[in-house]
Amino acid sequence: MKTTRFPLKCRLALGFAAAAVAVFAALPAPARAASTSIAVAANFTEPAKRLAAAFELKTGDHVVLSFGSSGQFVTEITQGAPYEAFLSADAARPQKLASLGLADKSSLFTYAIGKLVLYSAKPGYVDAQGKVLGAGTFAHIAIADPKAAPYGEAGVESLKTLGIYDAVAPKIVTGKSIAQTYQFVASGNAELGFVALSQVINTKGGSQWLVPAADYKPIIQDAVLLKAGESDPVAKAFLAYIKTPEALAVIRSYGYATTP
Repeated sequence: MKTTRFPLKCRLALGFAAAAVAVFAALPAPARAASTSIAVAANFTEPAKRLAAAFELKTGDHVVLSFGSSGQFVTEITQGAPYEAFLSADAARPQKLASLGLADKSSLFTYAIGKLVLYSAKPGYVDAQGKVLGAGTFAHIAIADPKAAPYGEAGVESLKTLGIYDAVAPKIVTGKSIAQTYQFVASGNAELGFVALSQVINTKGGSQWLVPAADYKPIIQDAVLLKAGESDPVAKAFLAYIKTPEALAVIRSYGYATTP
């Protein structure tokens, strides 16, 4: 059998190529970006998007956000939904998950304190004192489901504080979440409705009344690390980021109060 011999230059080139492959193979693989799945109360949609984008820019890790009512998320989590952290619109639901062994109790913290607004897409429709409620000239008022959404519960409580709930009750249209409630009002299907300040703070046009905080229980919004996220460093890092001065400034820019 005839043996093929390569010219010296070719043999040297092949040797260098093999050596290069060996060197690159020995190098550690570049770190891959990781991701985490976070359940977020609908009122916090826009701030959460901004915080997730800033976190990704800093770390390269991806945050997958899901938005909905706090009550619905609790149902999903108890049924095995693989969320790794939960940003609720209240404090009771994260505490409930912790009591069920579905969340890390030691990770609980308040990330925002919400504010309730009576809003209408019509300019001048809602007056500065909220007297439109007592006038009762509207056909529909939108409120999030008080059983699932803390802002809906606050809306009902405010009407009762004002002593007009029974008169207004037949006109209530219920949204599954505060996001759907806002859509009812923004589309004109309801003349006015109770929404989160964060949803309308940057909205041009329309009219609104900031409901006095004394008219409803404080909307304390807590976050918690869920069972599925206990071994996930990205979920832990994102929750830690929410506590930073940079993140708190973003949260306050949407009308929320924050704890010191």
